Amino acid sequence: MRALEAEIGVKLFKRHGPRLTTTDPAKALGQRLEQALSLMRAAVDDCRRLKQPLRVTCAPTFAARWLVPRLATYHTLPGADAIALDNIQAVLPAGSFDVAIRNGVGPWPGYGAANLMKEQRTPTFSPNWAPGRLTVKKLLQKPLIPDPGWSAWFKLAGIANAKPEFVATRFPNYELEAQAAVQGLGAALLSPLLFADLRAQGALIAPFPWMLEGPGGYWLLWADELSECHFVRWMKSQFGIGTDKR
Repeated sequence: MRALEAEIGVKLFKRHGPRLTTTDPAKALGQRLEQALSLMRAAVDDCRRLKQPLRVTCAPTFAARWLVPRLATYHTLPGADAIALDNIQAVLPAGSFDVAIRNGVGPWPGYGAANLMKEQRTPTFSPNWAPGRLTVKKLLQKPLIPDPGWSAWFKLAGIANAKPEFVATRFPNYELEAQAAVQGLGAALLSPLLFADLRAQGALIAPFPWMLEGPGGYWLLWADELSECHFVRWMKSQFGIGTDKR
């Protein structure tokens, strides 16, 4: 304390035996220093708020049917990352994203990876498109929304060498296939998990027990330095999984 007083040339404390009290200049100095520290704390908080959002690229169907409906809840969590989301179909080049959710089989060199869910699909269609009980043989006679997995599904359901007929329009992703099925264009091979909401609303039905699996699935990918970011930890917790470093 004596060194500090000597340094600034002002008496800061009064001594009354073992007891010290602050002088008026010391009180004024303390107030100014508190103001300065408050400004520093505010600057740090502003800096944290202005950090760049996490660049997340996501497969269109997964974004629309799983991720976006949960983002409002995610952003209420303490420490949630700000997110810049795109849902383009193409796989972006390395360095153009921080976290990716893609549909594929891997491997994913240079990234941490966690398999979120296996791809499972089953015939799904509007109840108005095929009222009453629809058998597998009757389904084969109806126009279907194009998908290379149909022959494999019919084989799984007991009809080998099936030659299904398709509607004239092809769609670039499952989300548009689902919307076409809702409108009664035909049956589509869709994920029962991702389109559970449309089935719960009665817009679509999936009456068959046979489930076409794989070969791909939905994967969470992240750059190594982001392995412990809030969004990655949250995504893994939602699916109750560990990681597979590729």
